[in-house]
Amino acid sequence: MKVIIEEDKCCGAGQCVLAAPAVFDQRDDDGVVILLDPEPPAAEHARVRDAITLCPAAVITVQD
Repeated sequence: MKVIIEEDKCCGAGQCVLAAPAVFDQRDDDGVVILLDPEPPAAEHARVRDAITLCPAAVITVQD
């Protein structure tokens, strides 16, 4: 799995961080998503897919 984010479209809701904190974080100044692990281990895949579902701006995609 390769995770791709579109930072310029992020609204800073933080749902991705709550769903997959090992993969996503937020910038302190504006809350925009930071991708910590663009190729997370299999144990994180379900959490990443949850983050995709929860993201209100739909800025997260994956390539398998």
